[in-house]
Amino acid sequence: MKRNTITVIIGSLLLLIFAVLLFTFQVRQTEVAVVTTFDKPGEIIEKPGLNWKWPRPIQKVYKFDRRIHSYEGRFEQALTQDNYPLLVMVYVGWTISDPKSFFNSFPGGKASEAEPALGGLIESSKNEVVGMHPFSHFVSTDENLLQFDEIERQIMNAIRPVAASKYGIDVKFVGIKKLGLPQDVTEKVFARMQAERDREVQRIRGEGEAVAMRIRSNADRERDKILAEATSKAIQIRGEADAQSAESFKVFEQNADLAMFLLNVKTLEETLKEKSTLILDERTPPYDLLIGTPKPASKSSSVPTLRPANP
Repeated sequence: MKRNTITVIIGSLLLLIFAVLLFTFQVRQTEVAVVTTFDKPGEIIEKPGLNWKWPRPIQKVYKFDRRIHSYEGRFEQALTQDNYPLLVMVYVGWTISDPKSFFNSFPGGKASEAEPALGGLIESSKNEVVGMHPFSHFVSTDENLLQFDEIERQIMNAIRPVAASKYGIDVKFVGIKKLGLPQDVTEKVFARMQAERDREVQRIRGEGEAVAMRIRSNADRERDKILAEATSKAIQIRGEADAQSAESFKVFEQNADLAMFLLNVKTLEETLKEKSTLILDERTPPYDLLIGTPKPASKSSSVPTLRPANP
């Protein structure tokens, strides 16, 4: 009897679990669910948690991953505006923005089912945008000519509205992953880049020579200015010295003998400040004053004479 009770309890629990699994389903944080009734999409469940449903075949639940999916296009050739062949690979990041539209387009709900359609849309948009830009916007020695950000923005703007309205896909970002050149145009491109680099070298060299000429011209002008100012100052000093000399000469002319005597005495004072030994002719001026030889005095004044001290 006890054994039958345990069997009934276990059977009831299993039946309850089966009923729960049959009538409920769980939506995770990273998922969005579409509930179909007789294969027609109905309720969209985006909040995570446990939900009720009718068992199959009345209702079915399709779960989609709502996280960002990444997709890389093919590395294929496209023509630029100036007819240069260019190999371009584009990558995109996308999410499901409209689960019902996505379900109607891809009933399986897997990202791999949406990628072929998304890839075709990417390739057509890529070719269209690449054809709107010259080759220098992709490959150039002048980084100011490169337009990668603008090209990626244009590709995304071309893809996004079609992907949203047709497939329920929201394109989050677009980027250029890889660029390449066909073998038959590589040498032409390198030659073109070399020519651009040579032109840049010539431009920089010309600017350098112009700056050098300007620096030399400024230096010559500054030199001439300084020389002119120095010459003017020298002439001014020379004129002041001549004026002072003329004044001194007037004083000197009043009593030439006295003036010469005072100059000789001053010279003696300067040369005999310290102990000195001089070997020279005793008649050499102004040292001839030391031997007491009187000099003739002018009529206008008397000149004192020095006499040797008594031994």
